[in-house]
Order: sequence, then C-alpha cells, then structure tokens
Amino acid sequence: MFSTEVHAQVRQMTRQFADEVIRPVAEELDRDERFPTEIYAQMAQLGLFGICVPEAMGGPGMDTLAYAIVMEELSRGYASVADQCGLVELITTLLVTHGTQAQRDMWLPDILAAKTKVAYCITEPEAGTDVSGIRTTAVRDGEGWRLNGGKIWIHNAPVADLGFVLARTDPEAGHRGMSIFVVDLHADGVARGPKEHKMGQRASQVGPLHFDNVTLPAHALLGAEGRGFHMMMSVLDKGRVGIAALAVGIGQAGLDAAVEYAAQRRQFDKAISEFQGVQWLLADIAKDVEAARLLAHSAAHKIDIGADATKACSMAKCFAGDMAVARSADALQVFGGSGYIKGFEVERLYRDAKITQIYEGTNQIQRMIIARELLAKGADA
Repeated sequence: MFSTEVHAQVRQMTRQFADEVIRPVAEELDRDERFPTEIYAQMAQLGLFGICVPEAMGGPGMDTLAYAIVMEELSRGYASVADQCGLVELITTLLVTHGTQAQRDMWLPDILAAKTKVAYCITEPEAGTDVSGIRTTAVRDGEGWRLNGGKIWIHNAPVADLGFVLARTDPEAGHRGMSIFVVDLHADGVARGPKEHKMGQRASQVGPLHFDNVTLPAHALLGAEGRGFHMMMSVLDKGRVGIAALAVGIGQAGLDAAVEYAAQRRQFDKAISEFQGVQWLLADIAKDVEAARLLAHSAAHKIDIGADATKACSMAKCFAGDMAVARSADALQVFGGSGYIKGFEVERLYRDAKITQIYEGTNQIQRMIIARELLAKGADA
C-alpha cells in the first residue's frame, strides 16, 4: 500500500495539470469535439496512463486508489480527458493480467506513451447490457483467425490503432465460447463508421467498427481461447471505480464553480451566498460529492488489498453517477439562467454527467449487482 503522502503528491500533480493544461481548453474541446492528442502526449510523459502497470513493465506501478485520485482530478478538468485515462487503464490491465510477455513487449510501451490509441470493443446492436448477445465471430484460419462482425458506440473507434475485440469462437458454448483478440484497426477489412455526436463528453470519440474477413495472426488471441468473457468482466470492478471517481470530479468541478459564483453574484444588494436557499444547495452538493469520493476510495482500497470488491465498486459507481447528475443540476441552479447558456462550465458539466449513469454498466444494472451480492453473501460481506 502506498502512503497518504504519495497519494497527496499524485493529487497535487494531477490537479495542477488539469488546472493549467486541461481546463483552459475544455470549452474548445467540447465545442469542436476534438481529440486532444497533445494533452495525451503530456499525460503520458507524466505517467498518467496505465497507472497500475508495474514499474518492471514500464508503468508507474501505482495502486487503484492512485488511479481513482487521478481520474477525479482529470475529470475536474474535463471528463472526456479522464475517459481516455480510464480506457487505457482497462486495456493495460488486460494486457498485464492476461497477455504473454511477447504481447506486452509488443504493445504496452506505445500504449503507455500515447503513441498507440486503443479501443475496448464489446458493445453491439444486440449486445449492450447483455454481453451474451454478441454476434461478432472469429474462426480459425490456418494458424490464425478470421474476424467478422461489427461493434457500436466504441470509445476511440474513430481514432484507435488497436482494438481489443470480444468475439465468439464457439457459438455453442455461451459465455465460455468468447475470446479476446487484439486487432490492428488499420488492417484490410476493418471499416469505421461515422463518429457519433454526443450530448456530453464530446471530445471523447465514439463510433462503430465493422470487420469483414479480417485476417488475424495467432498472436492476436489474448489469453486463453474461450476465456474472453471472463477476462473482460475481470476488469470491470476497476472500471467502475474509475467511472465513480470521474463522476466525483464532475461533482467537485460543479461545486467549485457554484461556490465561486455564489460569492460574486449579487442580488438585492448582497451576495447570493448569503441566502439560505443557495447555502442549502451548496451544502447538499458538498456532502454528496464527499460521500461519493469516500465510496470510490473504499472500493479502490478493497481492490488493492485483494478483497471481494464487486459490491463496493457497484455501489460507488451507482451512487457517484446519480450524484453527478443530480448535483451538477444543483450547481447549474445556483447560476440561474446563466447556467443554461453555453460557455458556462456548469452547462457542460451537466451534459457530461449523464453518461456516468449509463456506461460501464447502467446504474440499474449496478443495483441488480448490489442486490445479488447482498442476497448471496449477506449485508456484511
């Protein structure tokens, strides 16, 4: 376990980067839906990608709590930027945990250096929450494989170089018939559909991918054949901690903006911060942001000590996502009509918050997981 001092240093460094590099361009990135390559290059230099990758493999070698702290502070600058950090964390966790040494040597260095952009390719038209509905297939072709099918709403699809693709290798085996393949997205047979134009987190690129008889070498198979579903699911606890922390960052940014505005905005010859109604809004935002932060940190700690973290991670993600939506709305309310106008940070925060209730498993699914864990293991587990 890392010391509190180390985590404080991580927070200070990431917050400074967010304040000096990310926040000044967040409005422009949102408006233009631009992928900020230059920001990601700087993040790589600071060690803000693959945060939990061991030092022996070229990573920072930090823990899950440090990852949560980084996600929060990046999101406080702009959630789209934090999203990239979270995506790389999931992909590098897959490689570190399930990849061969040759695969790690081939792909990890350029991913950590932000030279190779990655995509996490699960979702399909008939397979969103229900991953068992995927129809993309990979069949043996000599020593390699041939990939066919398509994915939708894939983060980084318009710009990615490598896709970590979940495909069926045995149509009769259900969950046990899925495998993960690392796919060169510049290869023949790979096509990208048009970029989606999203409500929020607009600098985060999302779109479809199509695979038409894509030839894959033998080394494209990640881990064991038939273990793809379990491997993908194995990283979701950490993914949910990341989204919880991202949601906390949105909530904190809203609180910061609302407190500053309330102290400056005057009505009836006094700052609106002197009105009890505004004070209660600020207090409610602050207490829920702090509660969400503590849930995220508790879940991260459980992962770090090797405890069963599934319930804690689902609780953190569900509560923090709901908090971000509700409390960014409250922060906007403090601004009144100004908050509804583009160009004000709180308007963007309100749009950015909504997806935290949807991706990495909807909050309805999180409630199902929490209930399942309670009923199977008891309230104290």
